[in-house]
Amino acid sequence: MINKLALATFTLLAAVSGQQVGTLEAETHPSMSMQTCTTGGTCTTVDTKIVLDSNWRWLHSTEDYTNCYTGNTWDETLCPDPETCATNCALDGADYEGVYGITTSEDSLTLTFVTGANVGSRVYLLADDSTYQGFNLKNNEFTFDVDMSNLPCGLNGALYFSQMDLDGGMAANAGNKAGAAYGTGYCDAQCPHDMKFINGEANVLDWTPSDSDINAGSGRYGTCCTEMDIWEANQAAAAYTPHACTGQGLTRCEGTDCGDGDDRYSGICDKDGCDFNSYRMGDPTFLGVGRTVDTSKVITVVTQFVTADGTDTGALSSIKRFYVQDGVTIANSDTAIDGIDVTNEITDAFC
Repeated sequence: MINKLALATFTLLAAVSGQQVGTLEAETHPSMSMQTCTTGGTCTTVDTKIVLDSNWRWLHSTEDYTNCYTGNTWDETLCPDPETCATNCALDGADYEGVYGITTSEDSLTLTFVTGANVGSRVYLLADDSTYQGFNLKNNEFTFDVDMSNLPCGLNGALYFSQMDLDGGMAANAGNKAGAAYGTGYCDAQCPHDMKFINGEANVLDWTPSDSDINAGSGRYGTCCTEMDIWEANQAAAAYTPHACTGQGLTRCEGTDCGDGDDRYSGICDKDGCDFNSYRMGDPTFLGVGRTVDTSKVITVVTQFVTADGTDTGALSSIKRFYVQDGVTIANSDTAIDGIDVTNEITDAFC
């Protein structure tokens, strides 16, 4: 069952000093509107904002400009242990456009993959300056427009939901002064170990710098939660995928529970998930440049979360997908794989 999710992810537990708030760079959340609509077609504009994930932010001493984290290593003086590091270090504001290539305009968001020395970004939707936007997906549909024309094979443009605290874990972590306003507390069904803070504590224990990413590393703990991938795609392929986890909200994992390596299928989350990728499901001509769903043009992507009894509280029975392009509604492709019953939606039977 998919419960309340947000376009982000977040922390829980641990009443210790958490991430502090810096004052050296002003934090101004870019504005972006969305709409909520009724069955009859009446739509209401909702004013929302965008916030950058905490992992991309400058983390420095609360006393001065000294980095708590440089490249992919921690400062051992400021961060000798998880609790001390959380007390000594502050997350600062972000230059969204200049440093990260993130811009908004009315109801649109543009993410630039490479801006100067920065590569990639992850942003979340805010209901206000200190609260993530929550979504109840069951018995509803989620629709967005996307332009994939400049996203080639090898890259992944992703829009997804993760189950999280809407306040960024501040209520659960009394010392966390940053919260949703600074994009703290990410989690997903891959139980990532690269988050610098989990549950208000620095993930410094057993930290190992990455061999392939000059800015990343991995710590002892992972951060797990249910994830609904609405769109993972580029010009050549697209997938939508639910990933279930045991429990509710963010869970800090260690060891087998994280599902790392040979323990992939022993963890608390379904890392593989149950994806519908038209190419993988036997129709390589459905989506791509010049194909039925033409990725050289703007695409309207519609995802419906159908319940067995047609109510917001009923059991989720299927997740449906269709597209709209050039004014034409395009049904999702059918499966064409031996051993799989023909379908174009995600159900328990399909999974």
